Amino acid sequence: MKISFSTVGCPNFTWDEIITTAKDFGYDGIEIRGISDELEVYKASPFIGDNLKHTKERLSQLGLDISCIATSCHLFDRESKNATIMSAEKHMELARELGCKYIRVLGDEWITPGEDIDEEFVGKMLELLCDIAKNYNVDVLIETNGVWADSEKLATLLENIPYQNVGVVWDIHHPFRFFKEDVEYTYNNLKKYIKHVHVKDSRMEGDRVVFKMIGEGDVPIKKAIDLLISDGYKGYISLEWVKRWFSELEEPGVVFLEFISRMRNLIR
Repeated sequence: MKISFSTVGCPNFTWDEIITTAKDFGYDGIEIRGISDELEVYKASPFIGDNLKHTKERLSQLGLDISCIATSCHLFDRESKNATIMSAEKHMELARELGCKYIRVLGDEWITPGEDIDEEFVGKMLELLCDIAKNYNVDVLIETNGVWADSEKLATLLENIPYQNVGVVWDIHHPFRFFKEDVEYTYNNLKKYIKHVHVKDSRMEGDRVVFKMIGEGDVPIKKAIDLLISDGYKGYISLEWVKRWFSELEEPGVVFLEFISRMRNLIR
């Protein structure tokens, strides 16, 4: 099992600061969810033109992987269908260049379940992207967010996708928090599809979700990690510290170091 952090947790870091932090703190890789103000990662400076070659060389020198490219591709949005396909393919191309196996897509807009999601359309879009992704040797992973944090619903969707390069980003938090699922129930529904894992913690304060540093909330992270270990999961667990969306959260330098220390202990 390997450990990465998502760049959603350090929106004010430069690319050099991101990779230096990952190396210095002992991470195995980096999950890319935006660089500075650019969320369409293939447009970000480190991945354009001659900079891409330098970026690949630097990652190789430091022994760092790109664990996943987390896109903003929303599969439910009919009006943006063509733009979504274009963005997804650009990210697939970048993933291939970086030796990254996965891109993440979303079937709902927010972490909380949306309304009027056309589930059939989401399925058709996911199938289409998997077909395109074959050309890039990339897998398309849909996250357990929004309505798709209902693990039974997501499993049903995936059972109807006739491609091996489909999978799940298991965000441990969302099914537990928004559907009150026991992590073992979620895991058993989705385990054959899980290829990447997001870790974050929170507590409910009244009717509000308040994100916490790992171990300060009540999400059963250890139980989830134990389940993965018991089945020999070899992929990444990735800290998704959502500071890009919640600027009041603790600074990444503190959180990233605390996270890897806790995860190394859990894995051992």
